[in-house]
Order: sequence, then structure tokens, then C-alpha cells
Amino acid sequence: MPAIITASHVTKHYNQTYALAGVDLTIGLGESLAIMGPSGSGKTTLLHCLAGILRPDEGQIRLLPTERSAAAEITSLKEAGRTALRREVFGFVFQQGLLLPELSAEDNVALAAMLAGMNRADATKHARAWLQRLGLGEHLTKRIGQLSGGQAQRVAIARSQVTQPVVTFADEPTGALDSRTSTEVLSELLASTTGRGSTLVVVTHDENVAARCSRVVRLADGRIVSDSAAQYATHNG
Repeated sequence: MPAIITASHVTKHYNQTYALAGVDLTIGLGESLAIMGPSGSGKTTLLHCLAGILRPDEGQIRLLPTERSAAAEITSLKEAGRTALRREVFGFVFQQGLLLPELSAEDNVALAAMLAGMNRADATKHARAWLQRLGLGEHLTKRIGQLSGGQAQRVAIARSQVTQPVVTFADEPTGALDSRTSTEVLSELLASTTGRGSTLVVVTHDENVAARCSRVVRLADGRIVSDSAAQYATHNG
């Protein structure tokens, strides 16, 4: 499996507290990676650094070239470059969706495509296709507040995938959902990402979510304490 992101000695601290303390990590193209750890272990900080949302204090994060994206030294990019990367190469799904409540499901998804440079007609076409693929064909014109939690999270997945990102970052994407809906949403997220050969990096507290990923990394005190691609136990040891 070719690498898509490499992180070397990534360090991030807030005052005297280290959120990340020299993390080395290589992420493969097409893999699903779960990042786990107790609250305060640094998992969300790591995800934000990998995605170019935060700049680490030390270390290097590189995006390797693919057919759809050029190589990039993420840590040395200026804000405009990192914003373009997040808009055009990366996709994001968050626990609360972070959708625009005043827009319809269709417009939320189309907006992401237009921000990446697609014209409105094509953006709307692609938005409808993704929403229909995710079982929301009857809800295109509904606002987010008219949808269930699971439906809203499917809109968030469609929004994240409408640009066909190389890497999708998800921060507790099923954390606000019941177990049945969580399972369904995760299936759709995996199918939409690794199912088409792209990479999924997901921060989660849920052992069931981690069990369905091809690889699990555990953090504690800002350091990786385990990294296994083997079948993951569904209960803490």
C-alpha cells in the first residue's frame, strides 16, 4: 500500500503541556485508520495537524503525490495553501456535522463543490447524485433541522465526498448517533472513502468504529503507544 501522508516528529504544545510529543506516523492510500485514546491524549490535535488545520510547533507533515493531487509539504504551506488543500484535496466529517442550517441538504453539498471551483450547475448535479447514493433522494430540499441526526450526518458525508477527496478526516462522526444509526453511517462513510480507493482517518472513542477500520493507532499523553493493522479487539484490555 503506497503512503499518502507522512508525519515526522510532530510536536504541539500549549504553554507547558504537550498535546503531541514527537509523533511519527505514515498513512497509506486506501486504508481506514482509527485514532483512539483517552480525552486529552492528543488525538484530535493530531488529526488537525495532519489535515493542515493546526500547524505543529515542530516536525514535518507531507502529502505524497497521487494521480489526483500533487505532493505538498503541509507544515510549510502558508494559510492560503493549507486552505486550498482542505478545500480541494481533503474532506471533513465532524461529530455535529457543522452544516449550514439555513441551507437545504442539496445546497449544503453543492456549496462545498462550488468552493472547490465547480460551477453551480455541475455542483448541484454532483450534490444530488451523492445525496441519492446515500439514500437522501427524497430529502434534497429539506433544511438540516428537518432531518434526523443520521440523515444530517449523511449530508455531511455527501458534502465531504462531493469533491472526491484523496483523504477524508472524520472527528467522532458517529458520536452523537444511536448504535444502529452509527453502524449505518459508518458503513456509508467507509464505502464512500476506502470503497473508492481513498483514505479515511477517523478519531473515535467507539471500539465498534475502530473494529471496522483496517488499522488502529492509540495515543496516550501525546505519543503513539500502539499501532496495529491486525484485527482489533472490540473491548479494552
